[in-house]
Order: sequence, then C-alpha cells, then structure tokens
Amino acid sequence: MPTRVDFADIIAETPTLETVTAEYQVIQMQFNQAQTSEQRKAVFQQWDALRRRINTWSELTQLRFHQDTQNPESKTALDYYSELSPSLTALEVDLKRQLIHSPHRAELEQNLGRQAFLLWEADITTFEPAIATDLVEESKLTNEYTGLLASAKLDFQGEQVNLSGLQAYLQSKDRNIRHQVEQCRWQFFEQNQDRFDELFDRLVKLRDRMAKKLGYENYIALGYRRLRRVDYTQTEVEGYRDRVVQEVVPLAMDLIQQQAKRLNLDTVYFWDESVFDAEGSPAPIGDLDWMLQQAQEMFDAMHPSLGSFFGMMVERDLLDLQNRPGKAGGGFCTYFPTYDAPYIFANFNGTKNDVQVFAHEIGHAFQMWRSRHLPVFDYLWATLESCEIHSMSLEFLTRSHMEKFFGDRADGFRSQHLAAIILFLPYGVAVDHFQHLVYANPKATPQERHQMWQQLEARYLPWRQYGDLNYLNKGGLWQDKRHIYCSPFYYIDYTLAGCCALQFWVKAEEDYSQALAEYIALCDRGGSASFRELVRSANLLSPFEPGALTQVVEKVRSSLKA
Repeated sequence: MPTRVDFADIIAETPTLETVTAEYQVIQMQFNQAQTSEQRKAVFQQWDALRRRINTWSELTQLRFHQDTQNPESKTALDYYSELSPSLTALEVDLKRQLIHSPHRAELEQNLGRQAFLLWEADITTFEPAIATDLVEESKLTNEYTGLLASAKLDFQGEQVNLSGLQAYLQSKDRNIRHQVEQCRWQFFEQNQDRFDELFDRLVKLRDRMAKKLGYENYIALGYRRLRRVDYTQTEVEGYRDRVVQEVVPLAMDLIQQQAKRLNLDTVYFWDESVFDAEGSPAPIGDLDWMLQQAQEMFDAMHPSLGSFFGMMVERDLLDLQNRPGKAGGGFCTYFPTYDAPYIFANFNGTKNDVQVFAHEIGHAFQMWRSRHLPVFDYLWATLESCEIHSMSLEFLTRSHMEKFFGDRADGFRSQHLAAIILFLPYGVAVDHFQHLVYANPKATPQERHQMWQQLEARYLPWRQYGDLNYLNKGGLWQDKRHIYCSPFYYIDYTLAGCCALQFWVKAEEDYSQALAEYIALCDRGGSASFRELVRSANLLSPFEPGALTQVVEKVRSSLKA
C-alpha cells in the first residue's frame, strides 16, 4: 500500500461468498493446528486483516450509495452487499465462537484485551442462520427509507431543494420563512405518510420476528446486544431517562422562556426553536473553501496532532461536504481500514451546523486515526455511546475558536450551542423511550405509534408547540429521525455522550490544556474498553451515576443565566 492514498485511489475488490468461505476455512484450520502463542497470534492477525478488507469494501459500497442514491450501479452494489452480508456474518460468528470457547482464551485475552471477548460474546447471541433472509430484508427496507428521504424535491422560494437544503431557511430571522419551511417539510411527510408508516411497520415486525427466532422475548434485548452494550442494562437506561426529566427538563423550560423574551414572542413555536435571537442564528461568514482554511487554522492552534490530521483529510480529499440533488441526507464518518483512511460525509447548507460538523465528524475521524494501531479490528470504533463522546466533546473543545467562523456573533453561537444540547437531551431520551414502547408492543398500529410519541412529547418536551403543523400535532415528528428506522436504540447514545461532553466543557473552562490532553488520551484508547471503563479512564462521571447531570446542569444554568 502506498504511503499516501487519496480518496480517488481507494478501491475494494468485491468479495464472493466462495472466496471468503475458503479464507475462513484456512484460518480455522491454521488456528487449530497452531502449536505456539506466536503462531496463534499470526493466525489471528490474518483473520483481522480479512475483516478489515471486507469492511473497507462494505463501507465504500454504502458510501457510494449515500453519495448518489439515484445511481443504479451504486444501488445494485448495495443490494449485493445486503444479500451477502448475512453469510459473511455467519462465517465471522462461527470464528468468534471458536475463539470464545478456545482452551487458549486466557492467552488470547492477555494479548488482545478482555473487551474483544465481551464484544464477541454479545455478537454470537445476535445471529443464527435462521435470520439470514430477515437481515437481507431489513437492510433493503432501511435503504428504501434512506432513498425515500433523499427523493424529496421541494419547491421553496423559487428553487427546488431537498430536505437538507431546506434546513438552511430554518435559521432565518424572518419568522414567516421559518414557518413556511416547516410547512413545506412536513407536507412531504404527510404526502408520503403511508410509505413511512408501512416501512416502519414492516421493520418493527421483522425485527420482532428475528428476536423471537433467536429466543428473545422481543427485540429490545436483541437490540441492546446488537449495539454491543456490555456494561449497562435497560434498567440503568430507564433510571437515566427519569433523571433527565427531573433535572434537565426544568432547565429546558427556562431556556425556552428566555428565548421567548429574546425573540419578543408570547409563544415559542416549533419553527422558532432553531434561532437564537431576533437576528436569526449565527451563520458562517464565508464559503466552503474559506471555512476549510478557518478550520485548519483552528485545529493548528488547538494541537499539532489535530492540525496535521485535518490537513491530511483535506489534502487527500477525504471530505464530501456539499449538499446536492440525490445525495442522502445527514452526516457521518466512516473508515477504510485497509488504507488507514477516515472519511467524512455531510450536507453543508450555509448554517451554523456546518461548523459543528467540522468538530463533530472530525472528532470521530480523529479518534479512529489515533486508535488505528490497536491490535483488534473491533477496537477501531468504540461502542456508539463511547464514540459519540469523541465527536460531541470536540464540539465543546473548539468553542474558544468560534470567532474564526462567526466573527462578532461567536458568543451567540456559543450560547445557542450550549442551550441546544440541553434542549436535545430530553428529545434524545424521548426517542429512546419511544423505541422501547414500540418494540415492547410490536403489534401496535401506525396510529397507536403516533399516539405513543405524543404521550412521550408531553413527558419529555412539555414546551413544544406545533401551531398549525397538523402532521406534528398528530405525532409525526419521529419519522424523519433516521436512527429510529435504520439503527434502533442508537440515539440515547448521543445523550449519554452529551453528558460526558458537557463534563469536558466544565473541565476545559478550568484547565483547557489538561482537558484537551485527557480528550486525546481517550481517543487513543479507541474501543479497547467498555463505555463505563472509558468514561472512568477520562476522569469523567458516568451518566448513570447520580450527580452526573446535576453538575453540568448547574454549570449551564450559571453560564446562560437561566
């Protein structure tokens, strides 16, 4: 492999089941025949390299589809991946099972770390050949949902935009425009309600069926295992949600009242929540090329490692930031392990969110880059609630540099960013609670699911006012949250990480250099430990511990004078 690989040079051979099966057979045979620790280590490394190679292909295939959901070749390649994936999982699970039950497990744990075995023990409970065809169907349904969102062609103010492009208008200081944006946005969902409801209904029942085939009562326990949650349970999550209601919701209510005063409004409606004051939300004062330069200066000033890393990402064209027709919405970071190359996908639209992407997704990418030399492929990513600490914390660690992007409105951005995470925490746990209700009641009708969401909004988002947005008044807000359709139970992770990120903010206010050093050290550990162990290693308090939210809520209240 060349020392420098640009994105254009990244390729991945499409595997076949026959070739991969043959490789697995050789690996299993060699492991069984290995006589020494060194021989077993060499066989493990051979398997690890195979997994990295397959992962590079799967990530590149999925990225290509997201870059152009209307490209028939990308769709065909994605369908092939969906069809092949369960068979590849079966091969992987068989080998994990062999390693878990190996008489040499203690030796392997000493070399690789205990966390790998905890993850594999979770993995082997999430797959049996009986659900292989179900997994194919699940993948195709989630791809259909992604394609449905990307298909939106909305006429607004004389131009045709997609859902990502529409978001820019929500930052306007003109209240009528913000209102019209939400009307336009939710009209698309209302026009396609039957498809959204049908897709979700099929996904819920499919996942429930998979869970029962694997011996679970319902999908909830299987969902936790698929997310590799090895050191906390549903009970602890429920306790955390309750503490958000008790400690965060009151502050959120105060922030909304504070916002009403700034906007000189009697009622803050849903379309008002996205702006900070009468001037609208702060926006970057330059174009994309200018923002790339500002981001480079920011990361250079923060730490040499961050500066050189970001420079590498730009130089090697490892960023796809511009919104365009046919491109899937949202943003994410992926990684091509055979090239040691992170990659960031986003949809810039000229709003403050573009700046947050530089911090959030670079946080993910930087973590993977720092932990790329860890000995197990599973350690490249942390589990989701842990990896979101890296992204959300970097958002807070970049706060002192916001003048580079917003000029004299930097303080407004900082205040809005801080308030936004407080308003987000209740929403994030509402999404989680909703999914628990949905999968505990898989036979519920679409109408009953919308009613479930309405009940949870009353508990977690009591300030929310939808005005004349009838689709939202009927409980439809959750349908544009991709995680609910595509990655069940992956959303409370952002709130757990948010609690930790706020603690990094508190630490940075007291000793920035120390906070940044602890952050980089956390990135270095990658996924080599469980969530609670990683949190503890960074001298943070677990969100599941009483007092974790109390500390940060008090600090935010003081900072925002709420």
